[in-house]
Amino acid sequence: MQNLEEIYKENYELVYKYLLANCHDEDISEELTQETFYRAVKNISHFKGESKISTWLCKIAKNLWIDEVKKKNKREELDEKGTEITLEDTILSDENKIEIFKKIQNFNIDMRDVMYLRLSGELNFREIGEIMDKTENWVRVTFYRGKEKLKEVNENERESRV
Repeated sequence: MQNLEEIYKENYELVYKYLLANCHDEDISEELTQETFYRAVKNISHFKGESKISTWLCKIAKNLWIDEVKKKNKREELDEKGTEITLEDTILSDENKIEIFKKIQNFNIDMRDVMYLRLSGELNFREIGEIMDKTENWVRVTFYRGKEKLKEVNENERESRV
């Protein structure tokens, strides 16, 4: 297994951006990212190696974010967030993908997470399923529905410009 410093360096950005995509707050994302790695170090003996370490870390981050939302009782606000992602918040330079991420902001939280993890995290469907405690098939179906919803949003935008 890699040493902890290498794990941190290789996975910090993925965990941070995953959290930022959910909470839209750099300070909270930073705090939860640090807590994620603290918990990972504390519980490294529980990591069985059945998945990538990045998958395990994102699962820890997801659970911390859920705990944060519950603690602040802001579940409704989470679903109502607008398109607050800026160019600086994204890891992609491709303007089309940035526009896609803006549109994904309006999706329900599960679909949004699947789309983010698939498009920016470079994770496969199985790994995303492990992070979200869902089956690989559920992730595939959710991703497909997300793509269909994006097509619908694009068509509606084209129609409104005409």
